[in-house]
Amino acid sequence: MKLLLHACCGPCAIFPLGFLRETGHEVRGYFYNPNIHPYKEYERRLLTFQEFSEKVQLEIIIQDDYDLEGFLSMVNGREQIRCGFCYRMRLREAARIAAEQGFDAFTTSLLVSPYQKHDLIKQAGEEAGEEFRIPFYYHDFRTGYREGVSISREMNLYRQPYCGCIYSERDRYRKEKKK
Repeated sequence: MKLLLHACCGPCAIFPLGFLRETGHEVRGYFYNPNIHPYKEYERRLLTFQEFSEKVQLEIIIQDDYDLEGFLSMVNGREQIRCGFCYRMRLREAARIAAEQGFDAFTTSLLVSPYQKHDLIKQAGEEAGEEFRIPFYYHDFRTGYREGVSISREMNLYRQPYCGCIYSERDRYRKEKKK
């Protein structure tokens, strides 16, 4: 299949990309993550994704649309359930791009992280796929999480210390401060 791989960052794309290529799929990367805060972190993840893509010869699509206000207005007052909104926002755009550009299906590197909510990601992907009439390719990539971490270190890629949004940044550093 010709697959569009939504990527939250370079390191998280490592294992899914390798798995998909090894299983015979033609893969193109896609970066769309307006949830990432602050802007300097967003830029760093985007540059790291581009660096990774060059190293592994992955063609990419960059949707450099930093709509932080749109993300924040969507989750404002619903911070406890923000991840579902965030997944839907990004996977809806991935489905739209995949459908418009003639891909057979789409998936996401979010599925590699043991820290993400797989049930919500799968639901968001399937809903977006239905809306744009393109299949969501679900695979539990978590089995390759540690391998991806190891390879990202070998490649000397920047590894982010939190999921991406302002709330996950707060939670990450609040936890550290309590220790």
